[in-house]
This record gives sequence, structure tokens and C-alpha cells, in this order.
Amino acid sequence: MQRQWLLCALVISFAGIAFAADAQKDSAYQADIMKWRAQRVNSLKENWLPLVGLFWLKEGSNQFGSNANDPVLLPHAKAPDQAGIFELKNAVVTVKALPGSDLKANGKPVTEMKLESDESEKPTVLELGDLRMHVIKRNKRVGIRVKDTNSDRAREFQGLQYFPIQDSYRVSGTFVPFDTPKKLAIPTVLGENVEMTSPGYVEFTVNGTKSRLSVLIEDDPHQYFFIMKDLTSGKETYPAGRFLYASAAKDGKVTLDFNKAYTPPCGFTPYATCPLPPKENYLKVAIDAGEKYEGHH
Repeated sequence: MQRQWLLCALVISFAGIAFAADAQKDSAYQADIMKWRAQRVNSLKENWLPLVGLFWLKEGSNQFGSNANDPVLLPHAKAPDQAGIFELKNAVVTVKALPGSDLKANGKPVTEMKLESDESEKPTVLELGDLRMHVIKRNKRVGIRVKDTNSDRAREFQGLQYFPIQDSYRVSGTFVPFDTPKKLAIPTVLGENVEMTSPGYVEFTVNGTKSRLSVLIEDDPHQYFFIMKDLTSGKETYPAGRFLYASAAKDGKVTLDFNKAYTPPCGFTPYATCPLPPKENYLKVAIDAGEKYEGHH
């Protein structure tokens, strides 16, 4: 009898240890998600909510300032009537500051200079009071994106809404590589296609439904990028779809954490140029996880 009692005590003890370990693991995961959510809000406030303009340049001279006739129209309270001229020639942009504009780059006054675009490792950022301007290139389009570093919208942003964190949406999938990486034509909100590299796709099962997502590669080959739609799109989540990142395959396996699926920048500003999901990434299942959407833009 005593031996049986000891065995029961050991079983209960081990069960308690296992339960405590699982609880600790779950707590660490919850903390990781909450940290990711905080970083997500900070990124929005820093990079996307402060945007106040995106202007596609025409070949030749493009004047900028707060004058209503300026092709690059800056906020009236933030810029002089006429601040300068962007000159576009063969996809290269130079800027000429007009007298009294107080235009700067890296804290130094600018009179005339060539601007490096966002295709460069170090794009040129022009400073005009609270405003920051830089060149972006999208296929054959060349534009100026404008940010207000003292944005009321960013400062007053109330945060995001999410589905409850569910471990069942942290899914293990199998990476299926192509014989050679493919170039995929990914549609964008500009009504154009951008070419992106896909090394393969990930097969997985979620909510009892077998699914697959094509992998896209941005700058880091060790990180997979997914643009997806599911049956929550246009209902609880952003109509055009959501973004998701995952570490590259290890031993043929990829962890897809849909608790970190999120709304693209275009859900928050008309001045973003987001890629859209390719048709093969339309999922026939509802992913009730990650970020919800409440019509921020």
C-alpha cells in the first residue's frame, strides 16, 4: 500500500512539474506576442501614420511648397509657399532649394544636390521643419514621399485590435522548394505588378483544412514573407489581405505563427504602395488570429 502511495505521489509530482513547465512556456509565448504587438504599434507611429503625401514626379521640373499650384504640395502650416524644385531626368532626381526655404539634409543646409532613392542602402532624407521627404521608385514611377515628424495622427493613435492569442494558430508546415527559384508577378495597389522571388511554398493544415502559401523573399533570404487572404478578409480583417513573416525552413519545416499576421501599411495610409496577395495565396479557411481591422484608412 505504501509503495502504491509513493508511486501516486511521484506521478502527481511529475504532473505538477510538467504543468508548471507548460504554464511557464505559455507565459513566455504570451509575453513574446505582447512585445511584438508593442513593436508593431511603434513602427506604425514612426513609419506610416505620420505620412502626409506621396507625389509622382513628371520628367523635368517639379516645384514643391505650400502654394496650391505646386505639383508637390506640402502642408500649408509646415512649409513656405515655394520651397524648391525637384528635377527628374532619366529616373535621377536632384533638388534645388529656393532662397529662404531652410532645406537641409543630415542637418546641413542644401542648395542643390542629387538625391538617393529608397533603392539605395542610404536614401537621402530632406528636412524642412517638421517635414521629411525622400525619393521612392516603383517600377518606372519616381515619387516623393512626405512625412510629418510632429504628426497629430501618430500621436493620437489609439492602438490596434486583435483576435485572442491561440497556440493552435502557431502551425508547423512543410517547405516544398522549386527546382530553381521562380520570379512571380505580384500585384500592387498601384495597379501594376512587381517581380518578386519565390523559392517554393509551404504546405500546412489549419482548422482541419489543408492549405499552402507561396513564399516570397525580400532582402533577407533567411526570412520568408507571405501575403495572404483568408475567409476573414473584408470582414474582421483588412479586405486586401494580411502580411506574415516566418524564419526560413529548418530541416524542411517552417513555423507559421498566424497570431502575428498583420494589416499592410495601405490599411493605415493612402501614401503606401503595398503588394497584394497572389491568387495562389487565397486561403479557403478563416484565420481567426492576429490583427483585426477597423477601417483605420
